[in-house]
Amino acid sequence: MFDTNDTNIRAGFIGLGAMGLPMAGHLARAGLLCAVWNRTPAKAMEAAREFGVAAPAEVAELARECKVIALCVPADGDVLELASIIAANAKSGTVVVDHSTVSSVTAKAAHAALAAHGIAFIDAPVSGGVEGAKNGRLSVMVGGDADALVRVRPVLDCYGAKINHMGAVGAGQNTKAVNQVLVAGIAQAVCEGLALSEKLGLDPQTLLPTLGAGAAGNWFLEKRGATMLADEFKVGFKLALLHKDLKIVRELARDAGTDRSVIEKSLSDYAVLIAQGHGDDDISALIRLKRKG
Repeated sequence: MFDTNDTNIRAGFIGLGAMGLPMAGHLARAGLLCAVWNRTPAKAMEAAREFGVAAPAEVAELARECKVIALCVPADGDVLELASIIAANAKSGTVVVDHSTVSSVTAKAAHAALAAHGIAFIDAPVSGGVEGAKNGRLSVMVGGDADALVRVRPVLDCYGAKINHMGAVGAGQNTKAVNQVLVAGIAQAVCEGLALSEKLGLDPQTLLPTLGAGAAGNWFLEKRGATMLADEFKVGFKLALLHKDLKIVRELARDAGTDRSVIEKSLSDYAVLIAQGHGDDDISALIRLKRKG
């Protein structure tokens, strides 16, 4: 049995990447975290020592002991695999909160697998970057049962500055899909504009606050403008992950019959950067291509 200081919520966190690790840390500091798990056991053990929680060898053990299980994993297949293990081991009444970015089809499949065992599921992807995860200032987009959301609200409040219920299961992931189109489009514009600014010889220290104070101001320009101009590309969201996300978005847009210009351009550009070995760079590394024209 795992020890925890909280008698109402025993939360487990699965997936300790750039986003998941700080999110789990907020739960630990709130006294809600019970256990962590990661595909790389050493990473889980390190986090467990830091947070003072358990790091079971198997997901099944975590599932048996935790009332709330948060996921933050890379791929659709990971979510479905974890849902299957949790369904076979967790107690009825457990709530699974999926912070991964996957398709709404996957969210609905995970929900169905868990519901058959009396386990609730909400899809709750997040936006706000690594900074938002570290500062506890994420936007959380929730799809699923409203009562389940109420039950896990103390968990989400630990790292969510804005938590909105978007609708039934899948609505959270569909909202994140829209979010990623905007992220990709803004990155295209900012990187292209700043590449031009370099060629025109404009001073970044004057340029960036000037742009930020006007209609061109946005989060990406504020957080990534200076770093991309300094060729610092290890600061945030990996471009290979946005490429993965946009493949999901492309299918949604195809089915919806909407324009995919930004999606297709971004998929093409990021595929080039991945082929060049830049997949682990922040999405602002797109400026590499914009500089070349």
